[in-house]
Amino acid sequence: MTVHRIRLLGDPILRTRCEPVTKAKSAAVRLVMDDLKDTLRDWQSRFGSGRAIAAPQIGAPVRIVYVEMEQPWVLLNPEIVDIGTEDFTVWDDCFCFPNLLVQVSRAYRIRVRYTDVRGQEQEVELEGDRAELLQHELDHLDGVLAVDRAHGLDPFCLREEWNRHYAAQGRYGEPETRNASYATPLSGLL
Repeated sequence: MTVHRIRLLGDPILRTRCEPVTKAKSAAVRLVMDDLKDTLRDWQSRFGSGRAIAAPQIGAPVRIVYVEMEQPWVLLNPEIVDIGTEDFTVWDDCFCFPNLLVQVSRAYRIRVRYTDVRGQEQEVELEGDRAELLQHELDHLDGVLAVDRAHGLDPFCLREEWNRHYAAQGRYGEPETRNASYATPLSGLL
């Protein structure tokens, strides 16, 4: 079992455009997949959250995403091939800045093409929170972070404040109902 340190905001590897996987069945790719799984599961056991992780978050600049929802799912070289016209706003969090939530706008529906662990090309259509999750992780592969996609007049909130004031409405709650006086304005700090 190899658990890696999650790279934090400011680490240059998080701003790297990752290299494509050329050999899906190689030992090196299998090692990165296993390390992503171990690191995500460690995070889940310590903090009780986390559904996905991208390779650059553990320092590997390759196009691999590991997801755990109903079952483990590995995406090699994922790309969005179709994006819906309907957007929705969400409070996004990230392992790379664990004390901060960012309000972002995401497409409600996407279609993703990827290579699976057997080396077979696949496509899947996702909606809602699953689409948001994959957009977040695919951004990591291009060196883009949620803080870069901040949306709205006051899009940053410390986790402690969010837990006190917004947790009841959930990550997908209506941002227009948010009282801006509750949040610490962090726009100038990022």
